[in-house]
Amino acid sequence: MTTRIGVVTFPGTLDDQDALRAVRIAGAEPVSLWHRDKDLHQVDAVVLAGGFSYGDYLRAGAISRFSPVMETLIEQAKAGMPVLGICNGFQILTEAHLLPGAMLRNNHLHFICRDQKLRVENAETAWTSDYSAGQEISVPLKNMDGRYTADERTLDELEAEGRVAFRYLDGNPNGSLRDIAGITNAAGNIVGLMPHPEHAVEPLVGTGRTDGLGFFTSIIKKLVNA
Repeated sequence: MTTRIGVVTFPGTLDDQDALRAVRIAGAEPVSLWHRDKDLHQVDAVVLAGGFSYGDYLRAGAISRFSPVMETLIEQAKAGMPVLGICNGFQILTEAHLLPGAMLRNNHLHFICRDQKLRVENAETAWTSDYSAGQEISVPLKNMDGRYTADERTLDELEAEGRVAFRYLDGNPNGSLRDIAGITNAAGNIVGLMPHPEHAVEPLVGTGRTDGLGFFTSIIKKLVNA
């Protein structure tokens, strides 16, 4: 049976087609999901892609969190469905309280777009098992509201439980606390990060590397071996 991975499109989503393409390149069946449709169409996992859903009004991800599709997605994610939030998708996951913390405007108050070096801190989640702990990868980063923040107690819990999934290397691009680029929930089925692995899945585009492909091959292996 083919693994089906859905990608949600909200008004203002920009990277849904790239995410669908990354799913296809990795070897799964990509399924387009519409934000007003509560039905997840029997997908095995979901990607919330990057962009500026609802124009980032109120706060990035604050309105999307209440889209009809999120009602089903939140329920399924809490039941164990793998969910990956990339950039705006990460912001939506924090707004939906599926991941702790919040995203603030970059500390330099400018949009940033560059290749970003990361260190894989947790290679045991559903989306990172094709990496190794300590591995360094490079994927594109592009955002305005990418500064991860949380209270000290939450940060200490994330560190103690190994839930920091990725950390920025060679300079913190946005002032994220403790250089955090991505985190996971305790069960490891929900992962959110600000950089864009879907833009680094083949050598002809993006960084010219395929460092992001591991996200999508990881989840396929996880689902096939479940």
